[in-house]
Amino acid sequence: MNLHKIEFENIDGQLLKGRLELPLDQQPHNFVIFAHCFTCTKNLSAVKNISRALTANGFGVLRFDFTGLGESEGDFEDTNFSGNIDDLIAASKFLATNYKAPTLLVGHSLGGAAVIFAANKINSVKAVATIGAPSNPIHVKHLFKSDLEEINTTGVARVNLSGRDFTIKKQFLNDLESNSLPEVAKNLRKALLIMHSPQDNTVGIINAEEIYRAAKHPKSYISLDGADHLLMNKKDSIYAGEVIAGWAKRYVEIPDNNELRTKHQVVASLDNSDGFTTTMKVGNHHMIADEPESFGGNDYGPSPYELVSAGLSACTAMTVQMYAKRKEWDLQNIEVHTSYSKSHAQDCEDCESDSAKIDTFSRDIKLIGNLNEKQKSRILQIADKCPVHKTLHSETQVITNLIS
Repeated sequence: MNLHKIEFENIDGQLLKGRLELPLDQQPHNFVIFAHCFTCTKNLSAVKNISRALTANGFGVLRFDFTGLGESEGDFEDTNFSGNIDDLIAASKFLATNYKAPTLLVGHSLGGAAVIFAANKINSVKAVATIGAPSNPIHVKHLFKSDLEEINTTGVARVNLSGRDFTIKKQFLNDLESNSLPEVAKNLRKALLIMHSPQDNTVGIINAEEIYRAAKHPKSYISLDGADHLLMNKKDSIYAGEVIAGWAKRYVEIPDNNELRTKHQVVASLDNSDGFTTTMKVGNHHMIADEPESFGGNDYGPSPYELVSAGLSACTAMTVQMYAKRKEWDLQNIEVHTSYSKSHAQDCEDCESDSAKIDTFSRDIKLIGNLNEKQKSRILQIADKCPVHKTLHSETQVITNLIS
């Protein structure tokens, strides 16, 4: 991916650290700010997966650590919910100054409540998406309910949240109580997408209903059935990101042409932390390549050899159909099934030697239509004449240069 480390100041002059992810070989058509969950950071796996799905759809995504969390400066014990909103506004100003003002806000859990509040204060925002958001910020109190008495009595308590210790002050609770989300959602006047899991044991599904009832149209609800609150299953977070990207495109402006000039048809990008999961721009289309789980990958996309096989299958089908149409033959449908392996060469002198194995593409073709045997035989000959087939059989060269 196209990833940049960034930093900007919050309202108190403290540095907030983040990552700006940009799509491959393309100017972002819109910018997004992602607000992470309570006590989480920008590096939560769900945050990264959702951001990657958005960048694959042409969005530029800024994810950052709220004040006092992750790499950002400040003390968490001195923060509050209103501070998170101020951080989001500071992030929007950074984008507006250095790139382009954000049009989409995405928030997870308490970050979902924060983006609804922030959206009313950021004029450029056209759409807001929440994931597992509480209908009122005060609902997070149940996460440290056993410490509430100490907080109210002494004004402060050390609480353990998700295995980490945090200091919570009474001013944090007071700030949560003073912010009413339903009233803000009612006056949002921006497109709203609410995503929530019926099985969310941290923030119950009733919260999604309360937000939806309060908000005005255009509003949408998508169930993340089976997911946990943190979307720890990668399939859940990737699904959420893809849905948000598709939904948001209806409410933000996308230029007809925002491509960067390049002499290549395909660009692939892989971070050292991504295993085999590779983001790609293929022509004007974005996709993911990967390896199967049995090989150590995540199986989020086709493997490199499956992509080569796909090119052969597609080219074969196109070539045959084009020929049949020109001949006015009744070929209603063609299926081309292709797989790759290394097989022993036919008629080899030393078939037991590994070096005798050659790259083999096995291709099976199914024809549907009113065709006689002569026509079918000719179609098999034409299949061998498709351009990709010829390329695989011809002498090829790969010229590699280092881009500075």
